[in-house]
Amino acid sequence: MRAITEDFETLFVNDLVIEIVNLSRATYKEAGQLKKSLDEQIQNKHKKIIVDLSQCEFIDSTFLGVLVLSLKSSAKIGGDIRLVKPDEVVKTLMEKAGTLNVFNLYDSMEEAIKSFEIKGDQNYYLGNGAAILV
Repeated sequence: MRAITEDFETLFVNDLVIEIVNLSRATYKEAGQLKKSLDEQIQNKHKKIIVDLSQCEFIDSTFLGVLVLSLKSSAKIGGDIRLVKPDEVVKTLMEKAGTLNVFNLYDSMEEAIKSFEIKGDQNYYLGNGAAILV
């Protein structure tokens, strides 16, 4: 099944939800739409979510904040959000914001999909949404 808007595309593949971001610049203007989509998937108990950032050359702190909050919400139901191919500029923002090591990042969609088959490859949040101190 596929749900498409101009800026985002949601694919449902078996028990995975794949959110494709069709933007070169993802900012606060689009963050609300992403939040609504991810919140809906989490409320529907989808535990395996992949966000494809391969088309994004830039994301702002609001958009990144939506990803982090969604990851925490997903972790509360035992789920995870994995990111595909964030640009170097995006990785730099994530590093400066202290969120680079919070997400599992993958170079391809195939790697991200396969990663959900590997046990123990989870994010750094506990089931209650609290961060693990490393």
